[in-house]
Amino acid sequence: MSTGTPSNAPGGTPRTFAEILDARLRQDPGRPLVTFYDDATGERVELSVTTYANWVAKAGSLLVDELGLERGDRLRIDLPPHWLGPVFLGAAWLAGLVVSDADDPEAVVCGPGSLDRWAGEADDRVVLACALLPLGVRFRDGVPAGVHDVGVEVWSQPDAFTPWDPPSGEDPALEVAGAETPAAEMWRAAAAGDLLPGGGRLLSVANPASPPGVATFTEPLVNGGSLVLVAQAAQQRLEAIYVAERATARFPA
Repeated sequence: MSTGTPSNAPGGTPRTFAEILDARLRQDPGRPLVTFYDDATGERVELSVTTYANWVAKAGSLLVDELGLERGDRLRIDLPPHWLGPVFLGAAWLAGLVVSDADDPEAVVCGPGSLDRWAGEADDRVVLACALLPLGVRFRDGVPAGVHDVGVEVWSQPDAFTPWDPPSGEDPALEVAGAETPAAEMWRAAAAGDLLPGGGRLLSVANPASPPGVATFTEPLVNGGSLVLVAQAAQQRLEAIYVAERATARFPA
C-alpha cells in the first residue's frame, strides 16, 4: 500500500486530475478512496480507487459524450454531502469542466432537495438529477420533462472515458464567486494542505462538492489518503465511525 503524494509530474505534484487518478490506480487500486455513511438511512457505501474511477468514467462520459458539455463549461454540483459529490468532481475535472458556484452554469447536478429549483431551467442548461437512493438508482416517480435522471442514464455509460480535448494544469478547475483557480494551483494547495498528514483516512462532515469542503476530497486524493464522509450523524455516532473506520484525522478538527 502506498501513501504520500503521487510524483508522476515535474516537481512531484501532478497538475491534473487525470494524472492523480492514474497514479492512484497504479499504486493502490483496491484501497478505499471514498467511504460514505448516511446515518439517517443506514446507508454505507465504499468506493475503492478502481470503483471510484469507474464511476468517474461513467459520469464523465454522460456529461461529455451524451450531453455535449465541452472543456471550459461550468458545472454546478448542487448536492448535499454524498458519495456522488466526489464522483462528479472527478468527472468534471477529467473532462476539463469548471466546478462552479454560479447561478447560471452550463450544467447542474442536483438532488431531490433542489430539483424543483433547477427543473424549470432545463431549457437553458443541462440539468441532471440524482435520487440519492442506495446504489445510485433512479427516482421512483421519475423526473420533470427535460431533466436527466442520473440513475437512469449513467449505467449505460462505459467504464473508461478519455476526453477528446483533455484539460491542462492551466485550465480552471474551480470558480468561486466569479474567481477561477487553475487545476495546477488547486492541486499544489491540496498537496501542501494539513488536513490529512501522512496520507491516512480523513473523517469529515463537510460537503466535498461545496467550495468550503472541496479540500476534504482533494487533499486525501493527492496525498495518497482516503475520505470517510458522514452525513446526518450525532457526535457519539461520529466517534464510533471514526474508530470503526480507523480514521486518522477529522474535519472540522
